[in-house]
Amino acid sequence: MSPTALFRIATRSVRPSTFFKASYTPRSPVQAFAAISTPVTLGFASNFSTTSKRFSAGHEEETYEEFSARYEKEFENVQDVFELQRNLNNAFAYDLVPSVEVLAAALKAARRVNDFPTAVRIFEGIKAKVENEAQYQQYLEKLDGLRKELGVVLREELYPEEQ
Repeated sequence: MSPTALFRIATRSVRPSTFFKASYTPRSPVQAFAAISTPVTLGFASNFSTTSKRFSAGHEEETYEEFSARYEKEFENVQDVFELQRNLNNAFAYDLVPSVEVLAAALKAARRVNDFPTAVRIFEGIKAKVENEAQYQQYLEKLDGLRKELGVVLREELYPEEQ
């Protein structure tokens, strides 16, 4: 059947007067609440499940040291900007701040793929993840040598008036 024939069949039952105008029937507040609170179920809704959790094998609880080792290895294998940014998003998605070693590997990977903006954003991510300014300063102290070696400037240095 051609697409135009299907369109004609689908639009045959639509009346122009009701197509643009919504029908309104006055209801009492009780009827209106019952109409809103009545769940609408569709025939295909039973095919989807939102309550079951799926766990894949091999993703057990990992320690902070295992997490750090895994991400150090990931950043050492980065070959392009997409991989670097994907790994950074994954590393910063956890409820912890990545270790200095992981961040150093990420900075080296940013330099390897020649991505200066991502290197600056790494420090912005650290600042967003730490609990207070003192922790941020500790990370800056530990990464200061590598940061200067790679020529990465902080956002605070680039835009001092925005603090």
